[in-house]
Amino acid sequence: MQRACAAALVAKGKSIIKNPGHSNDDKAAMDITQRLGGTVANNGNELIIESNGVQPVSSEINCGESGLSIRMFTPLVALSNHALTVNGSGSLVTRPMDFFDEILPQLGVQVKSNEGKLPLNIQGPIVPENITIDGSLSSQFLTGLLLAYAASNASDVSITVTNLKSKPYIDLTLDVMKQFGLKVPENKNYESFYFAPSTHDSLPIAIGITTHHYTVEGDWSGAAFLLVAGAIAGNIVVKGLDVFSPQADKAVLQALMDCGCIISIQPEQIEIGPAPLKPFHFNATECPDLFPPLVALASYCKGKSVIEGTTRLTHKESNRALTLQEEFAKLGVTIELQDDLMIVHGGGRLKGATVHSRHDHRIAMACAVAGLKAAGDVIIEEAEAINKSYPDFYEHLKLLKASVSY
Repeated sequence: MQRACAAALVAKGKSIIKNPGHSNDDKAAMDITQRLGGTVANNGNELIIESNGVQPVSSEINCGESGLSIRMFTPLVALSNHALTVNGSGSLVTRPMDFFDEILPQLGVQVKSNEGKLPLNIQGPIVPENITIDGSLSSQFLTGLLLAYAASNASDVSITVTNLKSKPYIDLTLDVMKQFGLKVPENKNYESFYFAPSTHDSLPIAIGITTHHYTVEGDWSGAAFLLVAGAIAGNIVVKGLDVFSPQADKAVLQALMDCGCIISIQPEQIEIGPAPLKPFHFNATECPDLFPPLVALASYCKGKSVIEGTTRLTHKESNRALTLQEEFAKLGVTIELQDDLMIVHGGGRLKGATVHSRHDHRIAMACAVAGLKAAGDVIIEEAEAINKSYPDFYEHLKLLKASVSY
């Protein structure tokens, strides 16, 4: 949804986005799109965005708590020669943004940050050049640069990337760019992305001739919690997911199959139910957002489950490795952290307790799912954190006959 808003802004013309989301992150992306010159009309079933490119109508954009929005839209802000302030709220103000201090000046952009944190003061225009970036913190920085290069009609230049993590998210970005008619670079084994010399055929289509149509996929990141809920306390059916999606968090299916739950994966739906659950070993380096639902799953697997990739968790809404360890301890689950590994001792009866979301949407959802079969009530403080990505989550649990009050 957020990528579609950004792509519609820079693709120019009219874009019709079906199945739009309404989370706080989605609302932030729509607001940014408008502040950067797009018009956004939302009739509930579809979003209509009209744009003549990045032409700011505001001196500031606010990304809320969305890490993707700030990393994706900041290079797009730099498409303009207007000075803009990029800001955020909540945990976003503490997350590192020194990537922009280092990279954007190489592209002719003036940048001033608050010692590597928000707010950022940006003035373009961006000039695409051959650059090398570090992709170890997040692939989202690369997403923003790819969109900005495409919007600038970059020609015969490459973005070289070292240590790229979360490659499936780049597949998603490239797919969205293609569907919005943007110039798509050649992906050279995720080590560089080459924008070929421009030809007449590759120049942007005249505004008004083409209407872009895009349907937002069902969100595997949110659905992972429902699928784990089914494995713990099902039987349930989940619809609306594309099993051929490039989304990284589709990998939750592998962990579910490995743990021995009852699962039937069909093109139109996934049926999932409980069985005696066995421990699993899963590498979440490419899909770190799966840590919270997988910890909930591992809590009910008899034995030690191992999840790799904890170094990807430091700069999330909370330091998720420590947060999961501390909050699940309240439920009676022991979690060890060893180097890049998280070891979850599961299979015991979880106990009722009061836990805290730490203002992190995925921690709130993980605790809720873990509470489905706990011996007592699980009370989640600051439970409204889910509004960041999945505002309907508790209502969906209630539809599945869980007892939820708030």
